[in-house]
Amino acid sequence: MTDTCNTSRKFVIGSQYFIYFGVMGIFLPYFNLYCFHIGFSGFQIGVLSALRTMAIILFPLFWGAIADRFHIRKPIYILCNFISTAIWAFFIFTADFWPMLVITVFYGIFYAPIISFLEAFTIDVLGKEKKSYGSLRVWGSIAFITVVIILGKIIDLYSIKIVIILIFAGSLAQAFISTKIPDTVAFKKRSYTSRAKVLLKRRVVVFLFCAFLMLASHGAYYNFFSIHLANMGYSSTFIGITWALASFAEIIVMIKSDIIFKRYSMENVIVFSFIVATLRWLILFSATSPVVILLSQTLHAITYGSFHVASILYIDSLTPDNAKTLGQAANNAVTYGLGMTVGFLISGCLYESMGSFALFFISAFIALVGGAVFKGSQMIEQRDAGTI
Repeated sequence: MTDTCNTSRKFVIGSQYFIYFGVMGIFLPYFNLYCFHIGFSGFQIGVLSALRTMAIILFPLFWGAIADRFHIRKPIYILCNFISTAIWAFFIFTADFWPMLVITVFYGIFYAPIISFLEAFTIDVLGKEKKSYGSLRVWGSIAFITVVIILGKIIDLYSIKIVIILIFAGSLAQAFISTKIPDTVAFKKRSYTSRAKVLLKRRVVVFLFCAFLMLASHGAYYNFFSIHLANMGYSSTFIGITWALASFAEIIVMIKSDIIFKRYSMENVIVFSFIVATLRWLILFSATSPVVILLSQTLHAITYGSFHVASILYIDSLTPDNAKTLGQAANNAVTYGLGMTVGFLISGCLYESMGSFALFFISAFIALVGGAVFKGSQMIEQRDAGTI
């Protein structure tokens, strides 16, 4: 009976990942391209992207603190799903920059905590099987691949404007299924201050700073990669294939995550991810060949796949049971929030004057610094512990 119940809970979690990243498969490759087609400048696109991710800096922490304090993670998760979906619907009725900016701000407030809450639910449901996290998260990658390939062909045949309605439909489906999410919170009461102090530990601070740099280095990729390819003359179908290939490569890591983290430490995986990220951005800095571009996308398995799984497990290992939601929210806020915001703003401001090729060189430098700081911190810890 217990196994059946746990399987059912894993199915609900997997379906949430499937729909969430299916919608992401519409948004990431094509929303900025949609904005580009309706006449927005690189700066305007950067501002919209930055505002959306800026909400992830504060609001996952805000919602996470409330969820942990009052033990209402599930109600907040459901609320944020439904309200963010309702707000997105306003994009259907406007193509002007200022109204879209306002919609983006309010949308971000409620959309921001969804993924960090989902990660916390997942870790709770897995329990002692945490290292098999990738086996659930992989459903998101499968959805992403399916959507970007199919949608690329649809856009070539019809219009890119269809992305707005499809995102609304997918979000609505996720909102309804979110009501079935398992509520696993059962914490002993402690003050919010004692939970927040966990985030001030040296190892947590160093990791969050380095993770911030990793996601900042992805800013140009998520902001302008589709536009970068479109400006080189590639079709929406090819653009979709490149995004799908990246996600397919990521699936391999997700499926094998249990084996990977039994063989290698989380710290070593994180360092290796930084090295590969530096290489990946340097390739995009110089590549024009479709073959080279496609090959570079396979590195997403490391720069996103292994790094993401390692970061989820690393933060979980550093936070006590009564601060799991807050820990994942902080990780999400600093990386996908602050990191992506800074990356979006930098790339948005420099795109017009430097072009997209130069942006990837800057990304490589940022990733290199992040890896060097994290490795340096590890070496200092080992020296202080007398292990080197």
